[in-house]
Amino acid sequence: MSLFGDKGTFSYEVAREGDDVIVNVNCEEYPLVPSLEDDPITMAKSMDILNEVKDATKLAFYQKRSYEYEYSQTRLVSEIAGMQNQLIKRRDIAGFASLMGGDGARFLSASYMRLQHLISNILKSDPIGAYVELTRLIRDEHIRLQKSADQAESNALNNFISNADYIRTLLERTKLIQLALPDIAGFKYGSRDIYRKYFQPNVRPDFMFTKLMSSYPINGEEVDNYTLNNTEVAIFELPDTVQYLYHITPPEFKLSEEKYEILDTARKILAEHQPKKDEFVEPDRMRQVFFNVGYDLIEELAGYRSMKLKPKEIEELTSILVRYTVGFGLIEVLLQDEKIQDITVNSPLGNIPLFIVHQDFADCRTNIIPTRVEAESWASKMRMISGRPLDEANPILDTELSIPGANTRVAVVSNPLNPTGLAYAFRRHRDKPWTFPLFIKNRMMNPIAAGTLSFLIDGARTMLVAGTRSAGKSSLLGSVLVEIMRKYRIITIEDTLELPGPALRNLGYNIQQMKVAAAMTKGTSEVSAEEGIRSTLRMGDSCLIVGEVRSTEAKSLYEAMRIGALANIVAGTIHADSPYGVYDRVVNDLGVQRTSFKATDIVVVANPIRSADGLHRWRRITSITEIRKHWENDPLLENGFVDLFKYDTNTDQLEPSADLINGDSEILKAIAGNVKEWAGNWDAVWDNILLRSKIKEEIVNMSNKLNNAQILEAEFTINSNDQFHKISDQIKEEVGALDSKRIFFEWNEWMKREIKKKG
Repeated sequence: MSLFGDKGTFSYEVAREGDDVIVNVNCEEYPLVPSLEDDPITMAKSMDILNEVKDATKLAFYQKRSYEYEYSQTRLVSEIAGMQNQLIKRRDIAGFASLMGGDGARFLSASYMRLQHLISNILKSDPIGAYVELTRLIRDEHIRLQKSADQAESNALNNFISNADYIRTLLERTKLIQLALPDIAGFKYGSRDIYRKYFQPNVRPDFMFTKLMSSYPINGEEVDNYTLNNTEVAIFELPDTVQYLYHITPPEFKLSEEKYEILDTARKILAEHQPKKDEFVEPDRMRQVFFNVGYDLIEELAGYRSMKLKPKEIEELTSILVRYTVGFGLIEVLLQDEKIQDITVNSPLGNIPLFIVHQDFADCRTNIIPTRVEAESWASKMRMISGRPLDEANPILDTELSIPGANTRVAVVSNPLNPTGLAYAFRRHRDKPWTFPLFIKNRMMNPIAAGTLSFLIDGARTMLVAGTRSAGKSSLLGSVLVEIMRKYRIITIEDTLELPGPALRNLGYNIQQMKVAAAMTKGTSEVSAEEGIRSTLRMGDSCLIVGEVRSTEAKSLYEAMRIGALANIVAGTIHADSPYGVYDRVVNDLGVQRTSFKATDIVVVANPIRSADGLHRWRRITSITEIRKHWENDPLLENGFVDLFKYDTNTDQLEPSADLINGDSEILKAIAGNVKEWAGNWDAVWDNILLRSKIKEEIVNMSNKLNNAQILEAEFTINSNDQFHKISDQIKEEVGALDSKRIFFEWNEWMKREIKKKG
């Protein structure tokens, strides 16, 4: 059924949404695309409408797609319309009535008719063209005046020129003409090219709610482009901002009108079945069910219309259908881009584009504009997926979202905390676990730091990964899991599942993920983080990994650290920007006793490093610090913090400290004290650290040499770690010592064979 019932083409309805007055124009039967920039009829009809709806803030034309012009563009037309209307209504303005009086009729009949045509017709459909033609008319009359020898004719021409010049002055005061003046020199009357600079609608097919700025920016310089899953991505540098524009053209915006009709009909049919809460318990299964039903439905609808669609075309349409019924629309398209790290959706919705953080271009705005209706649909789905409330009593919802091709952490903020509605933040997780070789490749750490961390992890130390938001804490903690030997059991505690548990489980790890209540969530049946940590102490000998230390669970974590520090690694992340910041947060904010804080062995700090111009940002580990135990009141004043590594801005890497190089590390000595070959022998300890470093570095070198990124991934890294330990054990049995040269040689031979075997 039509949105406008039986009303005719260019009939309209007015909708009021907050401060917006939206004029929805019926173009369902209009044979052309309703476009202000390309179609003079659409522009002329818009002027008539805007003279009736004087407070309109948006124009939206509806066909199979809707074309919506934002406030700034609507006002360009509205201003011209108002001026034209006044000129038509008040023919006596500036002496118009006198133009044809007296000798005017004798000398100016053709000129007056030309002026009337410009005001009554051309000004509505082509205001820039009207301005150019008016300027030419005035020039022609000036030439005629210079040649005239008749005083009566000269008087009439002067009167005409004065009035025409007044109209031109009125036009020059309008925003549209002011914008166009620098480009008018090469303007060709009748051309619409110039309008494309000022009018770029947001386009939305009927079956979806998200709007898309489909046109490329006129003055933008394309700096990158790529394709992912039939979605075209182009990134533009813009002259008027430091932000880049991330512009996508997804497949749903490239379909034929017939396919749009099928999708719209299918969506309306599927909308009759709203998924229930219990169906969202298994979202993957639910999506598959909807895909199967949607595939059959689209195939049937195509048959009714005698359309021959290939199976691949039906699959594409079905995937789009699922995205806009049980899925999350264009958010899913964005999350399929591995280069995107963060997505933010700000309120009020309907006017503001999505923003992203891109691995190569940092902060970008996009050409995607989500609407309030879509945001509310997302919120309902996330309530059902997470089982957590989102209401006035609980205005914050933290959860995770798993869709085909991506996993993400989602934070939602609603009323009353956010007075303008709903806002979202999506943190995309890498599809595969991060690894130390990957971080070396990306310069977040260097080989010697990776070797030292590997030694500490095998030494079953307690570790906190600290940093500011977006510093890479969770990714770094995930890479720590990859370094744990597969023979150990791992228990993870998280309020939002971000650590790569499923991926590690598929790689043979004995890992148990536990999900606990978020610190700020109330009225949920979930177990608190504090109880979750305590429960792990009754689950046997395990490595304990806490996703993020936020609240009262810190006391339980330190209890676990004191109990398990000499058995298996205990690690977690925490918001702080320095070792002392960790101490201050744990002791002063979270209430852990100073003496308990000594259970922390290592603090790894990761922070973003910025360029001097502020335009670029890189993730780096900025320090690896051990916590010594011989202090009473303040570790900072009593030398409780000893840096093993410190980031050097000149070399852009971690540099080992003199304390580390000289063997003045109590933690590393404590690890060595439990190993016969290393006890009291710092050279042997340092030799083993260098061996681990060399292995990590060789993996990166081989990856670069062969242009084989898979060597850096978790599967190869885990197998490499296993072989390192097995080879070390074999050589120790053979020669009675850990011969680093032989271990590296044997490991290197294994790596070559493994790479050759994998092809």
